[in-house]
Amino acid sequence: MPRGRYSLHDPHDHTPLGEEHFHCAPGPSGWRYVAQRTTPSGDHAGSIDLALDELGRPIRLELNAASWQVRGAALDGVTWVRTDPTGAHATEGNAPAHAFTGTSPAFLIATARLLNLTPASPSTRVRLVALTDPVLAPRTLDQSWTLLNSEAHATDNGPLTVDEYQVTALDTGEQHTVHLSGDVVLAAPGIELEDLETPPTTFA
Repeated sequence: MPRGRYSLHDPHDHTPLGEEHFHCAPGPSGWRYVAQRTTPSGDHAGSIDLALDELGRPIRLELNAASWQVRGAALDGVTWVRTDPTGAHATEGNAPAHAFTGTSPAFLIATARLLNLTPASPSTRVRLVALTDPVLAPRTLDQSWTLLNSEAHATDNGPLTVDEYQVTALDTGEQHTVHLSGDVVLAAPGIELEDLETPPTTFA
């Protein structure tokens, strides 16, 4: 069960956004990621609980930020309920998308699991519902993912396979690179792995 800490920053001007303290593990249905967010000063800023099925589809998502809450799942595309900080108003949404995304590293792992690419795979288009900070406003976007390279690196705990993805935002053409190893993000725009207590889980 990997357990560790990511530091988060603005990918454009590198302003610190806080940290995400996480643990994740494969389970009977697929994979689960649980994390708590803190601000740069150390205050609680939110949480995420994401469970995927064995095909990488989100079977349960609960996301909290700035007292807003979103609960969602893959149902007729993806369906979610967003609740305001007072708890008085809840709005339901649905989109013909494959999964959710957001600022948590969990969403990069989830998208990679869903697409299940190999270096021989063509670039693959995916439609996602982004839950944007700070109020978890939903926005549908399209990305293209390509697995550029998959290399094994020697470590004290045995070989570590690192997958290098190129992710393209299809609305702007902006590209960035994501490095994953199993269920851990090693590097991505706005995300740095600061601490990891146990090795990543290798997906079959």
